[in-house]
Amino acid sequence: MRVARLHGVGDIRVSEEPTPAPGPDESLVRVTAVGLCGSDLHWYTEAGIGDARLDKPLAVGHEMAGVIEGGPRHGERVAIDPAIPCERCDMCLRGHPNLCPSVRFAGHGALDGGLREYMAWPTARLHPLPDALSDADGAMLEPLGVALHSLDLGHLRLGMTVGVFGCGPIGLLLVQLVQLMGARAVYATEPLAHRQRAAEAYGALIVDDPAGLDVDVAFEVAGTDPAVETAMVAAAPGARVVLVGIPDGDSTTFPASVARRKGLTIAMVRRMKDTYPRAIDLVHRGFVDVSTVVSDRYPLDAAADAFESAVARKGLKVVVEP
Repeated sequence: MRVARLHGVGDIRVSEEPTPAPGPDESLVRVTAVGLCGSDLHWYTEAGIGDARLDKPLAVGHEMAGVIEGGPRHGERVAIDPAIPCERCDMCLRGHPNLCPSVRFAGHGALDGGLREYMAWPTARLHPLPDALSDADGAMLEPLGVALHSLDLGHLRLGMTVGVFGCGPIGLLLVQLVQLMGARAVYATEPLAHRQRAAEAYGALIVDDPAGLDVDVAFEVAGTDPAVETAMVAAAPGARVVLVGIPDGDSTTFPASVARRKGLTIAMVRRMKDTYPRAIDLVHRGFVDVSTVVSDRYPLDAAADAFESAVARKGLKVVVEP
């Protein structure tokens, strides 16, 4: 099978490797679509993310869909949950598998992700896809899951005002979700014109100056200090600020006086929490549009070009189709 591995900063190489053999409680999956996430771009541009560093060539990619090959579920199209929690620790048993200290995650550390033609994966982490959803839709369920978990952390109630600061794919999905939740108004900031247009198409009001907005819930989805500060400036006293973005250099700073004087509650997003069933249902029933967030598709052999396109942020979501 062909595999696209990251060997160092900006160094993606496609090579032939043996097809993996599934172990107990695993299935062989033919990978059909992999979305490139902002965290994948950290691996590509920094050879790591946070305190995790690249110590051997890694197949990244954790937004995945595929088809089961062999076994009782042969031929079933599935979305692939990238997280494998231990299911035994205190966090798992308390219903927080995303906080499992022993979680293994596709395309992170030593565990290969989806940029390959086949992968062996725990069968319990493979979610059936309705026929109406495309393979790319299946890959988009992971970022939608992150948006759903972020929404949960925002404690949004009917009639609140919301700010979304950063309109990449997850930000655009949040724009859709908060309207489903009955937000009175959704304000957004985004420096790129084509992403501004996309946010407006999904129902957001683009603002140049967030001062005075006084939103009830602010979602920072850019991973930059200016976006964090913008979210806090736009937040009303007593509001919740949900930090979704992952910063370069593993550091976030903001003016403490703004957050302190407003008494803001800050929530940090750690991936997602068992959101696949909800995400599948929302897309299948037409409540959330993930297909139009996908702007670019590349074959596996052009994985390096796919990463360069994603880094340049010329479109929205880049998908590789092994």
